[in-house]
Amino acid sequence: MFSRLTKKELKLGSPEAFKEVFSVLYPRLKGYCSLFIHNRDQIEDIIQESFITLWDKRVSIDPDKSIESFVFVIVRNNCLNYLKKQKLNVNIIDFENIKINELQYLYQLDFTAKEERSMEELLIESFQNSINELPSKMKEVFIKCKIEGKRQKEVAEELGISLKMIEKHISRSKKKIQENLIHLYPELIVLIALLIK
Repeated sequence: MFSRLTKKELKLGSPEAFKEVFSVLYPRLKGYCSLFIHNRDQIEDIIQESFITLWDKRVSIDPDKSIESFVFVIVRNNCLNYLKKQKLNVNIIDFENIKINELQYLYQLDFTAKEERSMEELLIESFQNSINELPSKMKEVFIKCKIEGKRQKEVAEELGISLKMIEKHISRSKKKIQENLIHLYPELIVLIALLIK
């Protein structure tokens, strides 16, 4: 994505090269962090801290290697550190009866995949596609409750259906989306669990 010249200039301490990398990667990093951290302020802090680390470690940048992978690994590690400090234990997620004892899967994510697009981008796109494939009413309920953050009672009144029906739609939506994503990305089961919770 970034030219060899940009990476070389960043390595040498160019503020312009740093700004270019920041502006291009920021939206992707924000989307990646939001997969498992839902506090916007914390996400901003993690991204800022990660770019400070990038600047501090710029001399170790190899212009012949991917700067994106370098930055995503920094962000991933900062996210993991935050989760550990918060004592968020992934084994509390009973995801279709699968028990996960540690955050090991996050460490195994491959940010240097051969695809031109990163793994987290593909996951988010597949998540969006899975929502769009839901039956119309189910999709409407899921988006209002889970994407827009409206209360179930409020959505029930708005759509003129019972609260119990809202709960059914959400439960079925989650199941369908989870099945689709696990089929496509079995190795990302932890992120999928956090994404759909």
